[in-house]
Amino acid sequence: MFYETATNDHGLPHDPFKAIVAPRPIGWISTRAPDGTTNLAPYSFFNALSDKPKLVMFSSTGMKHSASHAIATGEFVVNLATRDLAEQVNRSSAPAEAGVSEFALTGLTEAPCRLVAAPRVAEAPAALECRLTQWFRPVGLDGNDSDAVMVIGQVVGIHIDERILRDGRIALDLARPLSRLGYLDFASTDDAFELRRPTRADAVPQG
Repeated sequence: MFYETATNDHGLPHDPFKAIVAPRPIGWISTRAPDGTTNLAPYSFFNALSDKPKLVMFSSTGMKHSASHAIATGEFVVNLATRDLAEQVNRSSAPAEAGVSEFALTGLTEAPCRLVAAPRVAEAPAALECRLTQWFRPVGLDGNDSDAVMVIGQVVGIHIDERILRDGRIALDLARPLSRLGYLDFASTDDAFELRRPTRADAVPQG
């Protein structure tokens, strides 16, 4: 099958776009508002952008609390969403009113960060402390702003629970990162394998 997204006439009961762009890592974003209240929410439009400097981004559909707090304060935290915390991750996506902390809704613990005022999730096995570098609304082909608010931050500090380390590396079978698939589906990283990076010799055509 083929369809044009301008009309979106795929004939399926649900839009397949996000099921194709999958799995997507989940940015579990915690922030502190200017008035001191805290917020926690998951974003499946999330990823790392750069290693030098270490940049991450999350994209919010509309100016939601996480984006507005990060922009107002210049800070946010990315907490590692895991299979063990899947229910809390999902619960933190509830459309709570402004000023209602998802830490309280989920029963999770606010832990202080070292370099930013926003809290991290104490139960998460890793967290990235971030300072805002830029934010913007991406544009479409028509040149108009999209509904998305893209927030980019530089990672200035990293927390790792040593219980997910093995032989000096994060063991994915211990951390079990959570990812978003299409529709209502999620997945955890339980089946990991290694592939050797190709060398120059591998770039020579065979035969």
